[in-house]
Amino acid sequence: MENLRWTELSVDERNELLSRGGIGALSFSTPLEEPPVLLPVSYGYDADTTSFYFRLAFPADSRKTDAVDGPVAFTTYAETDAGWRSVVARGHLEEVTDMPYESSAVQGMWAVRIPMVDLFDRPPEDVAFRYFRLRPDSLTGRKEVRG
Repeated sequence: MENLRWTELSVDERNELLSRGGIGALSFSTPLEEPPVLLPVSYGYDADTTSFYFRLAFPADSRKTDAVDGPVAFTTYAETDAGWRSVVARGHLEEVTDMPYESSAVQGMWAVRIPMVDLFDRPPEDVAFRYFRLRPDSLTGRKEVRG
């Protein structure tokens, strides 16, 4: 097996990776006897406020409904010419769906690009979506060190 080495991402490197928005995995905590709810999601990122924004689907049978108020972890990963990069954020989601338009959370959400990804077995207009912000309690990033 290859000897893997990594180091911390600088704030600038982390912001460069995240500022484009993209795809990652959002993990919701559950009771100890159950596995976490882990879902692929698209996200947007605001470097000025260190905030992630998510557009989450809530179909009728969604396990997210019960888990959305608990702690979450979000991770994203990218392969670059210089090697892999990854970021992990932990904290709690804040729903911004019904916040006033003038609120900083809503303004931040409209300032980022959340890629629209169609992962559903029905048209997106038939799925209920809610919008959330994650202002992480912890945010870490790593990058591959070659050579």
